Order: sequence, then C-alpha cells, then structure tokens
Amino acid sequence: MGAIEIGAGGLAASYVLLIFPLAAMLWLRIPLVSQTLVSVLRMTVQLLLVGFYLQFLFDLDDPRLTTLWLVIMIVVADLSILRTTRLCLRCFAGPLFLALAAGTALPLLFFVVLLLRQPNWMAAQVAVPVAGMILGNCLRADIVGIRTFYDSIRKSNRDYLRRLACGAGRAEAVRPYLRDAVSAALAPTVATMATVGLVSLPGMMTGVILGGANPMLAIQYQIAIMIAIFCGTAVTVVAVLLLTLRSAFTPYGTLDPAIFR
Repeated sequence: MGAIEIGAGGLAASYVLLIFPLAAMLWLRIPLVSQTLVSVLRMTVQLLLVGFYLQFLFDLDDPRLTTLWLVIMIVVADLSILRTTRLCLRCFAGPLFLALAAGTALPLLFFVVLLLRQPNWMAAQVAVPVAGMILGNCLRADIVGIRTFYDSIRKSNRDYLRRLACGAGRAEAVRPYLRDAVSAALAPTVATMATVGLVSLPGMMTGVILGGANPMLAIQYQIAIMIAIFCGTAVTVVAVLLLTLRSAFTPYGTLDPAIFR
C-alpha cells in the first residue's frame, strides 16, 4: 500500500477544524483571530509553493540545486534565530551560519551515507527532508541556548564581573552560563527521546507508516533521525556559543552591550 491520497476536497475539509479554536478565541475574546487566519493563509501558500519547488527539485535531482536549497534553508534559519533573540546581525550571522551548517551537515552525512547507503549523498529526495528535520530542531535549540546564555550573563552581570575580578579568564567565567544554556537547549530533545512512542508518534515514523512501510522499518528510521537530530542540536548550540564569544565580548572580557538590539 502506498501513500493515501487526500485530494483537494479532503484538504479543503481539513480547514473546518479551525472552527473550534477560532470559536474558543472569540468566546474568550482572545485577540488572535485575525493573526491565526493570516498565519494559516501564509502556511498554506508557503507550503504549496515549497511543494511545487520540491517536486521540481526531486525530478531534476541536481546536487548543485540541492546544495543551494540547503544553503537557503540555513540562511533563513540563521535570520529567524537572530530576529527572535534580538541580537546583532553583524556580530552573530556569520558564526551562527557556520554552526548551523556544521550541525546539519554532520548528522546528514551520517544518516544518508552510512545508514541509507546512498551513492549520491546529495540526492534531493533524501537530503532535503532529512536536513529540514535536523535544521528545524537546531533552530529551536539555538533560540533557547543563545537566549539563555546571553540573557543570563546580562542579568547576573555583577556575578560575572566578580569572577573576572577574582582572576578567572573569560572562558572560565562563562563556563557556568555555557553549561546552563546548553542544558536548557538540549532538555526538550532529551525529554522527547524519553517519551517518544509512548506520548506521541513522531513525524518521520508516522510518515513512513502512512507511506505503506511496516512499523518496524518506520521505527528504525525514527530512532536514526532522533539520534541525528540530537547530534545536530548539540553540535550547533555548543558551536554557536563558542564561535560568538570573541565578537560578543570586549577585549577586557566584559559582555558588549552593542550585541543586543
């Protein structure tokens, strides 16, 4: 059995479910109705456009176009993280891009080359969805990690300066904040791995089953992608925090206030 076709009519019918959350918003007078409708419209248009492009990308299967699309995905994630954390684009864009690229490429290569044994490791139909899952989780983890790290130092600046005054170098002084930030960034993924299959059926597993594969094969894919995601988030969070230390701090080891917007 292959994937079950939803069809245009079935897709249109799915919008009927919006009645329930919108009714709750109107009843409770939550001012999110218009924002919700705009978000749903944007989601629909964006996904349809991406679907057409991905179909073109998969049919062409050109490694150069696949690489270009992955770079665009990383750039969009980079800008989204900096917009959310409200940090200086000039100081963080480059290091964050490198961290995202490393955190995506390492598990992607492992997944595609070693696990799937694809001769063309940049095959669009494999590289794009796997990279998208890894990068999406890296984005969320980076927002938590970066925000926790720099906000913690700014809020407890007196304690941080006391460490410097007592003779600690910058690397030693930031270590407690680095530990807390990485812990906060990785905690959601660790919790998800601990409850996967019991609380919810994750995306890849569900997609493989709906595509007609047997559940054991779907489970193998899900285990592999969860480990790849955890690897990617860990590499990205640690890398971006270490790479931004030089640009985020003054030569005297103090946090540069200019990095905040």
